[in-house]
Amino acid sequence: MDVSKTKTSFYRRLYVAWLIDSGSANSVPALMAATGMPRRTAQDTLSALADLDINCVFVQQVGERNNAGHYAIRDWGAIDPQWIAANLTRIKAILAYP
Repeated sequence: MDVSKTKTSFYRRLYVAWLIDSGSANSVPALMAATGMPRRTAQDTLSALADLDINCVFVQQVGERNNAGHYAIRDWGAIDPQWIAANLTRIKAILAYP
């Protein structure tokens, strides 16, 4: 299957947002474990969610320091998370994620 870099980048962002919103992986280490992507790719993908108007915020854990907390999706913008859930198998196959 020959897929463009644009499509894989788009699907990667959708999948990361879905992982965060579903509670499956809402930290950089958890995203790395769930997808096998390197730390920098996970961090860049989180930063790029805003390009799709997905509002992703870091929620600091009360009373903790040094980035203890998790990411949360506050608003999906024009993206339909139900479409992602319905197409999860295809998205993961295109990205070659477990």
